Amino acid sequence: MLRRRAVNCLRGSRAPRFLLLFAVGFSLVLFFKPEMIQKLGTGMELGSATQQPREVNVYSIFPKTKIHTLLLQTVIVSLAKKWFWKNLSDIRERRNQLVKETCAKYKRSISKEITPVSVPHMFVEDKHKLLYCNVAKAGSSNWKRTLIALTGEDRNLKHEEVHGGRYLRTLNSFNHGEIMHRLKTYTKVLFVREPFERMLSAFRDKFNNPEAFYHRQYGIPIISKYRDNPSQEALKTGHGVMFKEFVKFMIDENRPVPGGVDNHWDLFHDLCSPCLIDYDFIGKFENMEEESNFVLRMVDAPPNIKVPSFKDRNPSDKRTSLSITETYFSKVSWKDRQRLYDFYYLDYLMFNYSKPFNDLF
Repeated sequence: MLRRRAVNCLRGSRAPRFLLLFAVGFSLVLFFKPEMIQKLGTGMELGSATQQPREVNVYSIFPKTKIHTLLLQTVIVSLAKKWFWKNLSDIRERRNQLVKETCAKYKRSISKEITPVSVPHMFVEDKHKLLYCNVAKAGSSNWKRTLIALTGEDRNLKHEEVHGGRYLRTLNSFNHGEIMHRLKTYTKVLFVREPFERMLSAFRDKFNNPEAFYHRQYGIPIISKYRDNPSQEALKTGHGVMFKEFVKFMIDENRPVPGGVDNHWDLFHDLCSPCLIDYDFIGKFENMEEESNFVLRMVDAPPNIKVPSFKDRNPSDKRTSLSITETYFSKVSWKDRQRLYDFYYLDYLMFNYSKPFNDLF
Protein backbone atom coordinates (compact mmCIF):
# COMPACT_ATOMS: atom_id res chain seq x y z
CA MET A 1 0.00 0.00 0.00
CA LEU A 2 2.73 2.47 0.97
CA ARG A 3 4.72 1.62 -2.13
CA ARG A 4 1.64 2.13 -4.37
CA ARG A 5 0.99 5.55 -2.81
CA ALA A 6 4.59 6.61 -3.40
CA VAL A 7 4.42 5.56 -7.05
CA ASN A 8 1.11 7.37 -7.59
CA CYS A 9 2.48 10.55 -6.04
CA LEU A 10 5.42 10.66 -8.43
CA ARG A 11 3.80 9.26 -11.56
CA GLY A 12 3.46 11.81 -14.31
CA SER A 13 5.88 14.24 -12.66
CA ARG A 14 9.28 15.29 -13.90
CA ALA A 15 11.05 13.98 -10.80
CA PRO A 16 14.27 12.11 -11.56
CA ARG A 17 14.02 8.35 -11.61
CA PHE A 18 16.19 7.97 -8.53
CA LEU A 19 13.67 10.01 -6.50
CA LEU A 20 11.02 7.48 -7.41
CA LEU A 21 13.28 4.67 -6.23
CA PHE A 22 14.08 6.68 -3.13
CA ALA A 23 10.41 7.02 -2.24
CA VAL A 24 9.75 3.34 -2.83
CA GLY A 25 12.77 2.15 -0.86
CA PHE A 26 12.26 4.40 2.13
CA SER A 27 8.54 3.66 2.19
CA LEU A 28 9.48 0.03 2.70
CA VAL A 29 11.83 0.99 5.50
CA LEU A 30 9.19 3.14 7.17
CA PHE A 31 6.69 0.33 6.90
CA PHE A 32 8.91 -2.35 8.39
CA LYS A 33 10.93 -0.38 10.94
CA PRO A 34 10.27 3.40 11.20
CA GLU A 35 12.85 3.95 13.92
CA MET A 36 15.61 2.91 11.52
CA ILE A 37 15.39 6.30 9.84
CA GLN A 38 16.63 7.92 13.02
CA LYS A 39 19.94 6.13 12.56
CA LEU A 40 20.63 7.72 9.20
CA GLY A 41 21.42 11.01 10.93
CA THR A 42 21.57 14.43 9.39
CA GLY A 43 25.31 15.11 9.48
CA MET A 44 25.55 16.12 5.82
CA GLU A 45 25.95 19.88 6.11
CA LEU A 46 29.55 20.59 5.21
CA GLY A 47 29.46 24.35 5.49
CA SER A 48 31.22 24.57 8.83
CA ALA A 49 33.84 22.69 10.73
CA THR A 50 31.43 21.85 13.53
CA GLN A 51 28.87 20.11 11.33
CA GLN A 52 30.74 17.25 9.77
CA PRO A 53 29.29 14.71 7.38
CA ARG A 54 29.71 11.03 7.54
CA GLU A 55 29.22 8.47 4.82
CA VAL A 56 26.20 6.50 5.95
CA ASN A 57 26.84 2.83 6.51
CA VAL A 58 23.42 1.80 5.34
CA TYR A 59 24.04 -1.89 5.92
CA SER A 60 24.25 -1.25 9.66
CA ILE A 61 20.75 0.19 10.01
CA PHE A 62 18.95 -3.07 9.30
CA PRO A 63 18.38 -5.60 12.09
CA LYS A 64 18.95 -9.26 11.40
CA THR A 65 15.35 -10.15 10.52
CA LYS A 66 13.56 -11.93 7.70
CA ILE A 67 13.18 -8.67 5.78
CA HIS A 68 16.93 -8.19 5.66
CA THR A 69 17.02 -9.32 2.06
CA LEU A 70 19.67 -8.62 -0.52
CA LEU A 71 17.18 -6.76 -2.72
CA LEU A 72 16.12 -4.26 -0.08
CA GLN A 73 19.69 -3.84 1.05
CA THR A 74 20.91 -3.08 -2.47
CA VAL A 75 18.12 -0.58 -3.17
CA ILE A 76 18.68 1.42 0.01
CA VAL A 77 22.47 1.44 -0.35
CA SER A 78 22.15 2.67 -3.92
CA LEU A 79 19.72 5.42 -2.90
CA ALA A 80 21.85 6.57 0.02
CA LYS A 81 24.92 6.78 -2.21
CA LYS A 82 23.05 8.86 -4.80
CA TRP A 83 21.71 11.12 -2.07
CA PHE A 84 25.20 11.61 -0.63
CA TRP A 85 26.86 12.46 -3.97
CA LYS A 86 24.01 14.77 -4.97
CA ASN A 87 24.22 16.56 -1.63
CA LEU A 88 27.99 16.97 -1.92
CA SER A 89 27.62 18.32 -5.46
CA ASP A 90 25.23 20.97 -4.17
CA ILE A 91 27.60 21.89 -1.35
CA ARG A 92 30.45 22.19 -3.85
CA GLU A 93 28.45 24.77 -5.80
CA ARG A 94 27.60 26.73 -2.63
CA ARG A 95 31.24 26.82 -1.55
CA ASN A 96 32.39 28.06 -4.94
CA GLN A 97 29.70 30.74 -4.93
CA LEU A 98 30.73 31.95 -1.48
CA VAL A 99 34.36 32.27 -2.62
CA LYS A 100 33.30 34.30 -5.65
CA GLU A 101 31.11 36.60 -3.53
CA THR A 102 33.87 37.13 -0.96
CA CYS A 103 36.44 37.85 -3.67
CA ALA A 104 34.10 40.31 -5.36
CA LYS A 105 33.61 42.17 -2.08
CA TYR A 106 37.12 42.16 -0.62
CA LYS A 107 39.54 41.48 -3.47
CA ARG A 108 38.41 43.80 -6.24
CA SER A 109 41.88 45.20 -6.83
CA ILE A 110 43.55 41.82 -7.31
CA SER A 111 45.44 41.26 -10.54
CA LYS A 112 43.61 39.03 -13.00
CA GLU A 113 46.77 37.90 -14.75
CA ILE A 114 48.00 34.38 -14.01
CA THR A 115 51.77 33.96 -13.98
CA PRO A 116 54.11 31.28 -12.58
CA VAL A 117 54.23 33.38 -9.39
CA SER A 118 50.48 32.71 -8.96
CA VAL A 119 50.79 28.92 -8.81
CA PRO A 120 53.91 27.88 -6.84
CA HIS A 121 51.92 25.54 -4.60
CA MET A 122 49.91 23.82 -7.35
CA PHE A 123 50.96 20.21 -7.96
CA VAL A 124 50.35 18.52 -11.30
CA GLU A 125 49.20 14.97 -12.03
CA ASP A 126 48.98 14.73 -15.81
CA LYS A 127 47.67 11.19 -16.17
CA HIS A 128 44.30 12.02 -14.59
CA LYS A 129 44.48 15.74 -15.38
CA LEU A 130 44.42 16.82 -11.76
CA LEU A 131 45.81 19.99 -10.16
CA TYR A 132 46.10 20.04 -6.37
CA CYS A 133 46.93 23.20 -4.44
CA ASN A 134 49.14 22.27 -1.53
CA VAL A 135 47.94 23.69 1.81
CA ALA A 136 50.30 22.48 4.52
CA LYS A 137 48.64 21.01 7.64
CA ALA A 138 45.42 20.30 5.73
CA GLY A 139 46.14 16.76 4.60
CA SER A 140 48.81 17.80 2.09
CA SER A 141 51.27 14.94 2.72
CA ASN A 142 48.65 12.27 2.14
CA TRP A 143 47.26 14.11 -0.88
CA LYS A 144 50.74 14.24 -2.42
CA ARG A 145 51.14 10.55 -1.68
CA THR A 146 47.86 9.96 -3.53
CA LEU A 147 48.96 12.03 -6.53
CA ILE A 148 52.14 9.96 -6.70
CA ALA A 149 50.04 6.78 -6.60
CA LEU A 150 47.91 8.10 -9.47
CA THR A 151 51.06 8.38 -11.58
CA GLY A 152 51.71 4.68 -10.95
CA GLU A 153 54.56 5.17 -8.51
CA ASP A 154 54.96 3.58 -5.07
CA ARG A 155 52.67 4.95 -2.35
CA ASN A 156 54.79 3.61 0.52
CA LEU A 157 57.13 6.58 0.58
CA LYS A 158 58.66 8.29 3.57
CA HIS A 159 57.55 11.81 4.43
CA GLU A 160 60.79 13.31 3.11
CA GLU A 161 60.41 11.45 -0.19
CA VAL A 162 56.85 12.66 -0.67
CA HIS A 163 57.95 16.27 -0.26
CA GLY A 164 61.29 15.91 -2.00
CA GLY A 165 60.11 16.99 -5.46
CA ARG A 166 61.29 13.89 -7.27
CA TYR A 167 57.87 12.48 -8.11
CA LEU A 168 55.67 15.55 -8.69
CA ARG A 169 56.03 18.81 -10.60
CA THR A 170 54.55 22.13 -9.58
CA LEU A 171 52.57 24.11 -12.11
CA ASN A 172 55.02 27.01 -12.04
CA SER A 173 57.69 24.72 -13.54
CA PHE A 174 55.85 24.84 -16.89
CA ASN A 175 55.86 27.69 -19.40
CA HIS A 176 52.94 30.12 -19.57
CA GLY A 177 51.13 28.31 -22.37
CA GLU A 178 51.39 24.97 -20.58
CA ILE A 179 50.19 26.56 -17.34
CA MET A 180 47.11 28.07 -18.97
CA HIS A 181 46.30 24.85 -20.84
CA ARG A 182 46.27 22.87 -17.60
CA LEU A 183 44.27 25.48 -15.71
CA LYS A 184 41.63 25.43 -18.44
CA THR A 185 41.38 21.66 -18.93
CA TYR A 186 42.39 19.98 -15.64
CA THR A 187 40.34 19.41 -12.48
CA LYS A 188 41.54 21.95 -9.90
CA VAL A 189 41.30 21.00 -6.22
CA LEU A 190 41.92 22.81 -2.94
CA PHE A 191 41.49 21.50 0.63
CA VAL A 192 41.30 23.87 3.61
CA ARG A 193 41.11 23.46 7.39
CA GLU A 194 39.76 25.44 10.34
CA PRO A 195 42.37 28.26 10.46
CA PHE A 196 43.13 28.35 14.21
CA GLU A 197 43.33 24.56 14.34
CA ARG A 198 45.64 24.44 11.32
CA MET A 199 47.90 27.16 12.74
CA LEU A 200 48.12 25.28 16.06
CA SER A 201 48.86 22.05 14.22
CA ALA A 202 51.79 23.80 12.54
CA PHE A 203 53.05 25.15 15.86
CA ARG A 204 52.94 21.73 17.54
CA ASP A 205 54.65 20.10 14.57
CA LYS A 206 57.44 22.63 14.17
CA PHE A 207 58.09 23.81 17.73
CA ASN A 208 57.11 20.90 19.99
CA ASN A 209 59.30 18.48 18.04
CA PRO A 210 62.94 18.39 16.93
CA GLU A 211 62.91 20.75 13.95
CA ALA A 212 66.32 22.37 13.71
CA PHE A 213 65.40 24.73 10.85
CA TYR A 214 62.30 26.15 12.54
CA HIS A 215 63.98 26.43 15.95
CA ARG A 216 66.86 28.33 14.39
CA GLN A 217 64.94 30.39 11.82
CA TYR A 218 61.89 31.24 13.93
CA GLY A 219 62.43 30.03 17.50
CA ILE A 220 65.46 32.18 18.32
CA PRO A 221 63.96 35.49 17.03
CA ILE A 222 60.58 34.74 18.68
CA ILE A 223 62.12 34.03 22.07
CA SER A 224 64.41 37.04 21.74
CA LYS A 225 61.59 39.48 21.02
CA TYR A 226 58.59 38.18 22.96
CA ARG A 227 60.06 36.60 26.12
CA ASP A 228 61.09 38.52 29.20
CA ASN A 229 64.51 37.49 30.50
CA PRO A 230 65.12 34.53 28.18
CA SER A 231 67.88 32.10 29.10
CA GLN A 232 71.08 31.98 27.11
CA GLU A 233 70.32 28.38 26.21
CA ALA A 234 66.94 29.36 24.72
CA LEU A 235 68.52 32.22 22.77
CA LYS A 236 71.16 29.86 21.43
CA THR A 237 68.93 26.94 20.41
CA GLY A 238 65.46 28.42 19.86
CA HIS A 239 63.97 25.49 21.79
CA GLY A 240 60.90 25.84 23.97
CA VAL A 241 58.85 28.47 22.12
CA MET A 242 55.56 28.93 23.96
CA PHE A 243 52.29 29.09 22.02
CA LYS A 244 51.39 32.54 23.34
CA GLU A 245 54.78 33.77 22.06
CA PHE A 246 54.08 32.26 18.65
CA VAL A 247 50.69 34.03 18.56
CA LYS A 248 52.38 37.35 19.32
CA PHE A 249 54.76 36.65 16.45
CA MET A 250 51.82 35.95 14.12
CA ILE A 251 49.99 39.18 14.93
CA ASP A 252 53.09 41.38 14.87
CA GLU A 253 53.22 43.54 11.74
CA ASN A 254 56.98 43.87 12.29
CA ARG A 255 57.84 40.19 12.64
CA PRO A 256 61.48 39.57 13.54
CA VAL A 257 61.87 37.09 10.67
CA PRO A 258 62.18 38.28 7.03
CA GLY A 259 58.99 37.22 5.24
CA GLY A 260 57.64 35.91 8.52
CA VAL A 261 54.70 33.91 7.21
CA ASP A 262 55.72 30.34 6.42
CA ASN A 263 53.48 28.29 4.12
CA HIS A 264 52.54 26.09 7.12
CA TRP A 265 50.55 28.96 8.63
CA ASP A 266 50.06 31.30 5.67
CA LEU A 267 46.58 32.34 4.50
CA PHE A 268 44.65 30.02 2.18
CA HIS A 269 43.78 32.80 -0.21
CA ASP A 270 47.44 33.80 -0.50
CA LEU A 271 48.69 30.25 -1.00
CA CYS A 272 46.15 29.12 -3.60
CA SER A 273 44.75 32.31 -5.18
CA PRO A 274 41.06 31.28 -5.19
CA CYS A 275 40.11 34.76 -6.39
CA LEU A 276 42.22 34.19 -9.47
CA ILE A 277 41.76 30.45 -10.08
CA ASP A 278 38.30 28.91 -10.46
CA TYR A 279 38.59 25.68 -8.47
CA ASP A 280 36.43 22.72 -9.45
CA PHE A 281 36.32 21.48 -5.88
CA ILE A 282 37.07 23.16 -2.55
CA GLY A 283 37.22 20.47 0.11
CA LYS A 284 37.54 20.50 3.87
CA PHE A 285 40.06 18.65 5.97
CA GLU A 286 37.34 17.95 8.53
CA ASN A 287 35.56 15.72 5.99
CA MET A 288 38.63 14.42 4.20
CA GLU A 289 37.58 10.82 3.59
CA GLU A 290 34.22 11.57 1.97
CA GLU A 291 35.34 14.59 0.01
CA SER A 292 38.62 13.16 -1.24
CA ASN A 293 36.71 10.12 -2.50
CA PHE A 294 34.39 12.51 -4.33
CA VAL A 295 37.37 14.18 -6.02
CA LEU A 296 38.94 10.87 -7.02
CA ARG A 297 35.63 9.82 -8.52
CA MET A 298 35.54 13.11 -10.48
CA VAL A 299 38.86 12.29 -12.17
CA ASP A 300 38.07 8.59 -12.74
CA ALA A 301 40.82 7.39 -10.42
CA PRO A 302 41.20 3.62 -9.94
CA PRO A 303 38.80 2.45 -7.21
CA ASN A 304 41.65 1.02 -5.13
CA ILE A 305 43.30 4.44 -4.69
CA LYS A 306 42.17 6.42 -1.66
CA VAL A 307 43.66 9.32 0.22
CA PRO A 308 45.22 7.70 3.32
CA SER A 309 44.27 8.94 6.76
CA PHE A 310 47.38 8.07 8.76
CA LYS A 311 49.55 10.69 10.43
CA ASP A 312 52.99 10.33 8.90
CA ARG A 313 54.80 12.99 10.96
CA ASN A 314 55.20 12.52 14.70
CA PRO A 315 52.62 9.71 14.72
CA SER A 316 52.80 9.41 18.51
CA ASP A 317 51.35 12.93 18.87
CA LYS A 318 47.60 13.27 19.05
CA ARG A 319 46.10 14.93 16.00
CA THR A 320 45.24 18.56 16.68
CA SER A 321 41.53 18.63 17.54
CA LEU A 322 38.95 21.12 18.73
CA SER A 323 39.56 20.26 22.39
CA ILE A 324 43.34 20.58 22.02
CA THR A 325 42.87 23.90 20.23
CA GLU A 326 40.69 25.22 23.04
CA THR A 327 43.28 24.15 25.62
CA TYR A 328 46.13 25.97 23.89
CA PHE A 329 44.13 29.14 23.22
CA SER A 330 42.92 29.30 26.82
CA LYS A 331 46.43 30.56 27.64
CA VAL A 332 46.24 33.34 25.03
CA SER A 333 44.79 36.72 25.96
CA TRP A 334 41.49 37.80 24.43
CA LYS A 335 43.22 40.73 22.73
CA ASP A 336 45.73 38.47 21.00
CA ARG A 337 43.04 35.96 20.01
CA GLN A 338 41.03 38.78 18.47
CA ARG A 339 44.01 40.08 16.51
CA LEU A 340 44.83 36.58 15.28
CA TYR A 341 41.20 36.16 14.18
CA ASP A 342 41.52 39.46 12.32
CA PHE A 343 44.59 38.07 10.55
CA TYR A 344 42.72 34.95 9.40
CA TYR A 345 39.35 36.70 8.96
CA LEU A 346 39.14 36.40 5.17
CA ASP A 347 39.88 32.68 5.37
CA TYR A 348 37.11 32.23 7.92
CA LEU A 349 34.72 34.22 5.76
CA MET A 350 35.68 32.85 2.35
CA PHE A 351 35.53 29.19 3.39
CA ASN A 352 32.56 29.44 5.74
CA TYR A 353 34.14 28.57 9.06
CA SER A 354 32.43 29.74 12.23
CA LYS A 355 34.15 32.04 14.70
CA PRO A 356 36.45 29.88 16.84
CA PHE A 357 35.37 31.63 20.06
CA ASN A 358 32.10 33.35 20.85
CA ASP A 359 33.74 36.41 22.41
CA LEU A 360 35.39 37.39 19.13
CA PHE A 361 33.92 39.94 16.78
